[in-house]
Amino acid sequence: MVELSELQQERLKHKPQLPAILKNKFSLIKPKTGKKTGSKSDEKKLQEIFKNTFGKPIITFIKGKNNNINKNPINVGVVLSGGQAAGGHNVICGIFDALKKANKKSKLIGFLGGPSGIIENKLKELTKDIIDKYRNTGGFDMIGSGRTKIETEEQFEKTKINVIKNKIDALVIIGGDDSNTNAALLAEYFAKEKMNTQVIGIPKTIDGDLKNEEIETSFGFDTAVKIYSELTGNICRDVLSAKKYWHFIRLMGRSASHITLEVALQTNPNIALIGEEVLQNNWTLSKIVDYICDAIIKRAELGKNYGVILVPEGLIEFIPEFKELIKNLNEIMAKNEDELNKIENTKDKKEFIYSKLNESLVNLMKSLPDEISSQLILDRDPHGNVVVSQIETEKLLIEMVQKKLKEMKKQGIYKGKFAAISHFFGYEGRCGFPSNFDANYTYALGYNAVLLILNGFTSYMSAIKNLTEQPKKWNAGGIPLTMMMNIERRKGEDKPVIKKALVDLNAKPFKVFSALRDELKIEDKYISPGPIQYFGPAKIVDRITKTLKYERSKR
Repeated sequence: MVELSELQQERLKHKPQLPAILKNKFSLIKPKTGKKTGSKSDEKKLQEIFKNTFGKPIITFIKGKNNNINKNPINVGVVLSGGQAAGGHNVICGIFDALKKANKKSKLIGFLGGPSGIIENKLKELTKDIIDKYRNTGGFDMIGSGRTKIETEEQFEKTKINVIKNKIDALVIIGGDDSNTNAALLAEYFAKEKMNTQVIGIPKTIDGDLKNEEIETSFGFDTAVKIYSELTGNICRDVLSAKKYWHFIRLMGRSASHITLEVALQTNPNIALIGEEVLQNNWTLSKIVDYICDAIIKRAELGKNYGVILVPEGLIEFIPEFKELIKNLNEIMAKNEDELNKIENTKDKKEFIYSKLNESLVNLMKSLPDEISSQLILDRDPHGNVVVSQIETEKLLIEMVQKKLKEMKKQGIYKGKFAAISHFFGYEGRCGFPSNFDANYTYALGYNAVLLILNGFTSYMSAIKNLTEQPKKWNAGGIPLTMMMNIERRKGEDKPVIKKALVDLNAKPFKVFSALRDELKIEDKYISPGPIQYFGPAKIVDRITKTLKYERSKR
């Protein structure tokens, strides 16, 4: 028996709050259907791909007698897909409790190790004894996760065989934008094959880039940014104490800078680089270095040879020159995969790639430190793209800032001292105990997914809305997965993908930050938000992120 900490023992007792609508008997909750939906873009192409599932209406659950709800026992499969996010276990607990409320004979089947568990038929029934050990805990260790994509004909066929073999009536996929794209493709495949198996998605990603008007936030974001903000706040306090280092902190968030923006709003660092702004303003790497050096020089003139800089892990992909380089590298690597695999020497691989790039991109790649240029070609994600998270952008910036300041010191422009320390806050935020918000939100998402299943819906994402209010005032329903899609280039081919939500530079969260940053560059107005609190005054334990608060505040 694994020994539990005092906190874990107390968290196991926590009873997540549900939206008032979900507390009713299921036979007294009915779905209200809205208008037919379209897609983010590329509607004609998506209609062709999703012939059986495109254009479904948005669903809202309301009070009312429901004679059509399924009251028979059902088998529901659940799979965790992609990176961990706090609250994943509570989604599963919510599914389990709702299933047993509907019919005690219903079963919850966990597929092990992510989507590969479906393909390889690795599974186990999740009983009360198992479920109760994981309530309100972090991590995905109840059933494990994985990044396998179900995309080949053989994989789809094996999925079909195993779903039928195990008599799975519905499949709940807990994941991010790619995982839920996979959910949509599975739902379409099942419909095409005349199978009755339903598919429901759950919005998960700490990056915060799976959201829209109907999905207000993805789960795990709240917990992750509170963990990163605590760590960053601690660094800010250390900076004020030591007053001799510049701390460059790289934060999770490859394709969007939501985490960096939220941590900046919570801690008031001297500089927070927002990738979306860099892209919009066409900042080169040199421009970013100049921007940082300007702040360092101005602070040095005031005797402040210290500071805190936040860097999103995907920054390099937002710099136009690098965006173009990475786009070309992705295409080249996809088209020449077999040939590149035969080349063992990294130097020779680079020479091969140089022969495929135009002169300006070759010069850019050669100007980078050898370690960075190697990372650009050696590490690829499952989709064949550059693994931006592995590129130590904060160290690249430190090296270039040091070089620039050295030149400026020779010219007499800079007279301060520059010593830098680098950090990467990433995995620290993925498996923490879910905040009260995430514990409640994820439980409601899982519980609501069962209601969608019992009402016969498929190719939907579980949606809980009105999140700035207390949980009892939250709304429940579902939105079509295809509604969030567009066509993107993956491995040299056009693919349907749920569109990532980037930081909106015209929205309130960024505007609040941008109004403060000139002052923060010079003044020391650091905030230390401290650790996540689970017990105590509501204003502390139930606080939501500033991003959610500002985005959903009444205008």
